[in-house]
Amino acid sequence: MGPKSTKVYSTIREWITSGKLQPGDKLPSERTLSEDLEIGRTALRQVLARLAAERLIRAHGRSAYRVAGGVSVEPPEGLEPWKIHGERNLYDNRWVKLDLVDVEPPGVERFEHHVVTLHHVAISAVLDDEDRVLMLWRYRFVPQQWGWELPGGIVDPGEDAQTTALREVEEETGWRPDSLEHVVTYQPMVGMVDSPHEIYVGRGAQRIGEPTDLEEAGHVAWVPLADIPGLMAKGQLMGSGTLVALLHLLASSPTSAP
Repeated sequence: MGPKSTKVYSTIREWITSGKLQPGDKLPSERTLSEDLEIGRTALRQVLARLAAERLIRAHGRSAYRVAGGVSVEPPEGLEPWKIHGERNLYDNRWVKLDLVDVEPPGVERFEHHVVTLHHVAISAVLDDEDRVLMLWRYRFVPQQWGWELPGGIVDPGEDAQTTALREVEEETGWRPDSLEHVVTYQPMVGMVDSPHEIYVGRGAQRIGEPTDLEEAGHVAWVPLADIPGLMAKGQLMGSGTLVALLHLLASSPTSAP
């Protein structure tokens, strides 16, 4: 892009990053942008294409754009939740709890449903300035498989999940993240298992020594983000937290294909 296009690109990008335009907001029409920013339509479309490739805006209709991140769908109203009539415990220890819950879905005869309660978990994806993600090559005896994982672990009672995320990266890798930002909380098996997973992402980390959690530590490596689709196809990424965090990074990466 030439100097004029670069200036217009920076202007629109500033509107978005500063919050002047919020997620879901519609950009002014091409005609308005062309007149207000004093740029030709062809050059303007190149600017808009670059912003779309960086996932800052998304196409809306034939020639309109909205700021990325907005939500257009509304949840339906008037639906009834399941009724819970009671529950009984079958097994309980420090790692796992199993209950039978007496439930009644709308319009369905009530029945007993197994519910497994596991721990609250925090997982972190840390990138460096070369777009490499900090990962562990580990063996998991349950699936009897080697694979790449992100550092993470159990949130202790009374502990903030972000504190857990920072601590687990340091203990398992020997690297201390410069910062971490929460991006999503999800349940890995929502139909039967209660185990909230908190996903954090950050950029930058400082080497502080060797891993201290020897049971959880594996071979530590900075894996290029560009390798992730290939590792996914080969089945070498283990755990839903690892997949959710890495898919978020790929979806947010300016270099990812739209």
